[in-house]
Amino acid sequence: MRRFFLLFLVMAVFYVTCSKDQSKLEKGTPAYDFAVKLSEKLSYLNPDKNNPLVKTNEFVLKTGEVIKTIFDNMGKGIEQFFSLDSVTLKNIIMNNAKQLAEKKVLLQAAREKGKQISPAEMDSLMNQQYNRYGGKDRFVQMLNQRGIDFSFVQEQIQESIIIQKYMDQEAEEQGKISDEDLMKVYEQGKTVTVRHILLSTQGKSDSEKVEVKKKMEEILVRARAGEDFATLAKTYSEDPGSKENGGLYENFGRGQMVKPFEDAAFSVPVGEISDIVETTYGYHIVKVIDRKKETLPFVEVKEQLRLQLQNRNSNQVKQDLVNELKKEANFTVVEFN
Repeated sequence: MRRFFLLFLVMAVFYVTCSKDQSKLEKGTPAYDFAVKLSEKLSYLNPDKNNPLVKTNEFVLKTGEVIKTIFDNMGKGIEQFFSLDSVTLKNIIMNNAKQLAEKKVLLQAAREKGKQISPAEMDSLMNQQYNRYGGKDRFVQMLNQRGIDFSFVQEQIQESIIIQKYMDQEAEEQGKISDEDLMKVYEQGKTVTVRHILLSTQGKSDSEKVEVKKKMEEILVRARAGEDFATLAKTYSEDPGSKENGGLYENFGRGQMVKPFEDAAFSVPVGEISDIVETTYGYHIVKVIDRKKETLPFVEVKEQLRLQLQNRNSNQVKQDLVNELKKEANFTVVEFN
């Protein structure tokens, strides 16, 4: 009977420990008080409710963990949050939530692939940080002045390097370029001039992105029906770098634009308009104005071209990797008012 009672007691303690929400902020802590102040402008951030922000198959990221991470990152700088309006505050919270959730997904994938960092590597990385501030003592002093915990910084650096190792390996394995690929790119041209229209999706929810794409589809129909493209760009484009110039980008080479945009610019026939192109910035339509051929022989530019493509492809592979992992994890951002 006594054995049964002890077993029951152990199981009860185990259940209580495992069922406790570790992400919930404890009353009386500075991070909890910070969350209370934020919830005065955005009630969803109430630390007692600890509402979800991002859901995946493996974890649910809640307000408590996001606010605690922001608090640990900002230190004494958290005071600037108190002057934000509710809309800006929500955008900042959601951007941090997405980044933190992506980091968790990547870190899990990296560890599943056996990625880790040795004590010697960690010491070397920390010494690099110390040297930037004139030594370890000054580095720690700087953190203390900002109200940032030293162990938190170490952990962030360690996790970032593990993720970087994983992504670099994936990019190297998937980013190999054959001579045939290089010849195809060489024949497409050296530089291109385009006009384009951008409708931004940065910071927007999935439902908002749907509406943005519908608007871009309407603009595409008008452009292909013969309306002046430069006028459409001046009217609708949200790219500050080209809007006032009718969406014009002149004579840019490879490696200067994000890959989907570049691919469209170098593949759409001169004088024609692309389909809708999605990048990390938003939705684009591209009209190719002119394209210039490489004047040097292929053998003389091959390796330079290979380096350009490797750098571009590496970034794209990493972005594709993040998107694929999020898809596999059923990565879902919670929308709230």
